Amino acid sequence: MKAANQAIVDHYRCPENVAGFELAGELCDDPGYFCFGLETICYGSSSSGSRSKQPTGPLYDALADVTTSGGSVRLPFDPSEVIDNLRYERYRNNGSRNGSGFRGQSMARSLYYWMRPFLPVPIRRHIQRAYLSDWKDIRFPRWPVDRTVEQCLERLLVLSMKAQSVETVPFVWFWPDRATSCTIMTHDVEQLSGRNFCSQLMDLDDSVGIKAAFQIVPEGRYPVPETLLEEIRSRGFEINVHDLNHNGRLFSSREDFCRSVERINEYGSQYGAVGFRSGALYRNQAWFDALDFSYDMSVPSVAHLDPQRGGCCTAMPFFIGRILELPLTTIQDYTLFHILNDYSIDVWKHQVAAVTQRHGLASFIVHPDYIIAKRARSTYQALLEHLARVRDAGRTWIALPRDVDRWWRERSRMSVVRDGSGWRIEGVGKERASLAFAMLVDDTLAFTLEEQNA
Repeated sequence: MKAANQAIVDHYRCPENVAGFELAGELCDDPGYFCFGLETICYGSSSSGSRSKQPTGPLYDALADVTTSGGSVRLPFDPSEVIDNLRYERYRNNGSRNGSGFRGQSMARSLYYWMRPFLPVPIRRHIQRAYLSDWKDIRFPRWPVDRTVEQCLERLLVLSMKAQSVETVPFVWFWPDRATSCTIMTHDVEQLSGRNFCSQLMDLDDSVGIKAAFQIVPEGRYPVPETLLEEIRSRGFEINVHDLNHNGRLFSSREDFCRSVERINEYGSQYGAVGFRSGALYRNQAWFDALDFSYDMSVPSVAHLDPQRGGCCTAMPFFIGRILELPLTTIQDYTLFHILNDYSIDVWKHQVAAVTQRHGLASFIVHPDYIIAKRARSTYQALLEHLARVRDAGRTWIALPRDVDRWWRERSRMSVVRDGSGWRIEGVGKERASLAFAMLVDDTLAFTLEEQNA
């Protein structure tokens, strides 16, 4: 299974001979949920055991059917298929409400967005809370942070290392300049009031030395003066395109999407934007190839509290064709304040810790529209101060999304090669890269960075 081997190499940027997988038997034609280890829920086809249509109840553990022979690992499923099913949310098409979400109810969604301008804010919140009321009952993806993709890849590497009797694997560390994790702050500007608050929001971010990306709705919501765009640029922040008019219908049909995406791409060129995010995080990854952007930020890791349910089950960037996806890995401010009625930063702190401790990407959406009020603004200020402390303690690299995009693309083309009895990294950008080692500790992986020369 060359594709499975490549999935390991692409994630770790390790030598190609590290991974060796074979398919054990013919895959079934009825994909479903199963486990790969008791805590790792997967979705796809397999050649043994059973598969469930729902991620609930006891699930068959395919790890029991893994065998090794001659340094190769024989698997009862195709890891590349399973990982893609998670990253691209293909498991949502299995007919469960857990996957269908608001997107599958196109008539209700269209009616809601038609009525939305006429609905008082308390009524809108009541409708949203009613729709999302079952979020605690959703087992998969796992709230508040889901790392199923990373867990699969780590287990695969462990199996391969054991099969080849290898104790250490060199790879290109995930982040530049020896950073242990990464954090990005983004601001989706939804209404005129939010647009008018952007300057003050930049002041808040600058107060702790954090730069952010502003996603601008180019049509229908508010005028977009060049003076605002120039202020964002001149102050070192980033501009991206946020949908076309944020009416909830961008992905309602392929025809509508193709018609809208032409104008979206034109605005991207006009703004000098290299990133895109859809309105309300509606998405269809199969259509992303029409977007003329370097990266996208429309796919949540866990979407229990979003209009479109699902989630890509990863806290790491990944490629969807030529577009890099920077998944949303934390709760949105609107959801925290107005759905959960929580004005503390406890959920954010828990998510940041869970992501950064495992070297992932902690990504945020904070809308200028929803932090104008004093109480919400104080909560956001507390979050900024917390992120600054995490950064100053050396536990995260706080970067603009475009810088993450640039780094991840450079890293994707790097390789680890032999250098006498050791290893070195080759590729553009290698001066910022660090050689790391994955080591077996019982049945798990531990990561270490190569010591720096004095």
